[in-house]
Amino acid sequence: MRRIAKVSSGLLLVNLLVLSMMTASGAAAMGANQASATASQAQTSKAASGTEDLKNPDPKIREKTARELGATGDPSVVPALAAALNDSSAQVRRQVVIALASIRVSQSLDALIGATTDNDQEVRWLSVKGIEGYYTGQSPKSGSGFMGFMEKQYRSVKSAFVENSQEVPPGTAVNIRAIASLDRVMMDPGYPKASREATRALGILRAKQAVPDLITTAHSSNQDLAREALSSLGKIRDTSAGPKLIDLLDSSHRDVQQDAAVTVGILRTRAAIPKLQSMYENSSNKGTREKALQGLAYIGDPVSGPLFLKALWDSDNSIQTSAAEGLARSKYQPALPDLLRAAPAEKNGGVRLAMEFAITSLGHNDYLSSMINALGSNGDFAQAYLIELARDPKLLSQLYPYMDSRNAEVRRRLCNVLMYSGDQTSVQPLERASHDQDGSVAAAALRALAAVRQRSSAPPPSGS
Repeated sequence: MRRIAKVSSGLLLVNLLVLSMMTASGAAAMGANQASATASQAQTSKAASGTEDLKNPDPKIREKTARELGATGDPSVVPALAAALNDSSAQVRRQVVIALASIRVSQSLDALIGATTDNDQEVRWLSVKGIEGYYTGQSPKSGSGFMGFMEKQYRSVKSAFVENSQEVPPGTAVNIRAIASLDRVMMDPGYPKASREATRALGILRAKQAVPDLITTAHSSNQDLAREALSSLGKIRDTSAGPKLIDLLDSSHRDVQQDAAVTVGILRTRAAIPKLQSMYENSSNKGTREKALQGLAYIGDPVSGPLFLKALWDSDNSIQTSAAEGLARSKYQPALPDLLRAAPAEKNGGVRLAMEFAITSLGHNDYLSSMINALGSNGDFAQAYLIELARDPKLLSQLYPYMDSRNAEVRRRLCNVLMYSGDQTSVQPLERASHDQDGSVAAAALRALAAVRQRSSAPPPSGS
């Protein structure tokens, strides 16, 4: 009995000790949580109290305050920043727009839409960039040099049409008021810099409702604006616009004429084929010939097959590349023996990749592995080719084993391919990729999953 009593007494002491430790641990955890909450509340309180300096008589202080509030990322300061868009100083308003663009919440978007009517060119331009960044995720960070971030070199017209991060994923829902505001800025000639940026943004956001005004802008006497409109129409890919651009193939401005040749091709405007073939065969300008063939290659009509086959053996790499792409899209089977002979001997990587694209499109998968490996080196073009090829369900299924590639860039690019061309069979490999140890791969997989699921749930197109 005494032994049992001692054991019971010992167990009681142990239990009391454990309970004491648990209580202390719980108290510490509660203290840590309370400290964290207090710090968060203090930061919010500090940000909220800091908004008062947006009304300071000194514009430099108001500008500094706007910059600091934007750096907090705190949505609670958005109403005060939105009110500061009425500041008398354009410099302050510019910084306010930058701050709003840094806080990606719907209230910020509403304020940025309103700021597109500002009478200062830079405020309008920054507002347009902010709206664009709201959807692309490319928003400024403190200390990163926002103006440097915003001022990007415009891409060549061909690379503008390669699927890239400067376009929102397919199926992205964009606020109709945001599109309307960008359309309005585009059509206002009094603010040319903002107008051009809005034209570009409409393409990035795939704003189909802006197509009629983009067609009008493509006919602008301002060459830079017209070219930007053509680029955006190519990104939106509304084929109904193509016939309304054929007249630009006779433009007196060579750059516009050449860009129009590519755009009508992307829009699969078969009515433009005779004019494009004439431009390719008869123009004395090398650039015009290249762009005309590029346009024909995008259309990919079998009627152009003999022309593509002849051009495949041209000495110019650009001509060879477009010829191979044209053979791929037209599925011109008589070219297969030439392609199989030319590809192994081709030394130029871009031309060889285009030939591999054509061979694969014609039903021979010997080069599929080589194309997928090219995602790690010649990524943009290999990805664009695979997006087209993956629209064939049989070939799509052959991509899935490569989702386990040791090369993270290959895995990421394959997720991008599936974002544009994947179907329900892509869900499982993408779900697996969403847990990839490489963060960029996991993020790309999640974006692709959202696009595939949205596409799978959408009703079929009318007439299908």
